[in-house]
Amino acid sequence: MNCGELLIIGGAEDKCLEGEVLNKFVELSIRSDGGIGILPTASEIPEEVSMEYIKIFRELGVGRVEVIKLDSRKDADDPALCEQLISYSAIFITGGNQSRLSELIGQSKFHHALSRAWHNGMVIAGTSAGASILGKDMIVAADTMLNDDKLKVELGQGFGFLDGLIIDQHFSQRGRFDRLLSAIAANKEIMGIGIDENTAILVNDGHFEVFGQHQVLVLDGSKSNYINITSSENGSEELTLSGFNLHALTRGYRFDLLTRKLLMKKGSQP
Repeated sequence: MNCGELLIIGGAEDKCLEGEVLNKFVELSIRSDGGIGILPTASEIPEEVSMEYIKIFRELGVGRVEVIKLDSRKDADDPALCEQLISYSAIFITGGNQSRLSELIGQSKFHHALSRAWHNGMVIAGTSAGASILGKDMIVAADTMLNDDKLKVELGQGFGFLDGLIIDQHFSQRGRFDRLLSAIAANKEIMGIGIDENTAILVNDGHFEVFGQHQVLVLDGSKSNYINITSSENGSEELTLSGFNLHALTRGYRFDLLTRKLLMKKGSQP
């Protein structure tokens, strides 16, 4: 069986009956009858966040919506939680702190069970931190140096469902272009994808399609002809580069992750 689809959401998606992004997730999830499992581990207020999603998913017609309560490494290695996980047709990973997801779940029995389920066709969605964790690499910190406007970007290990990509979220709304550019300048083989709020990409079979209200930006430095990162006297990094490819996509446009090229809307001409 082919891997399941990934719905990667930039955060702050509309939680109403008309919300396109969550409607798309529900559409994908009800192809099978297992229902939806909500994983709120990243959040500092997991019960509140879970109730919000339970409410909207039930309003959208999903019969079975349950919370996976995973708050420790011990939980992440609990066979009962792994059994609960694989009973669903789709998993929704909420926002919060992606480092918490990595620390509590990364390389655990639950992580491996989730990976197997996805490889067997399970749909997985992640919003905000839940989006960033889906890549092999993720941004875990991006601090502005004191008395300077340069960024120091720290990468960590995600769940690894997408190799060679860094997903950044709340992208335009939080001004995250510089941090994504800095991250891939230091790792030019990795492609950066910045997803705006209330916007998502649906990844399937080597390409993605954009859904939602705003924009998705793709930064590709693989063919860059010049990257130079130097350190100044105060310890900040100065970045000079040339030859990066930038793609900005809106609703309905698609992108080939293998060839790294824009694909037109379905039914449209280039």
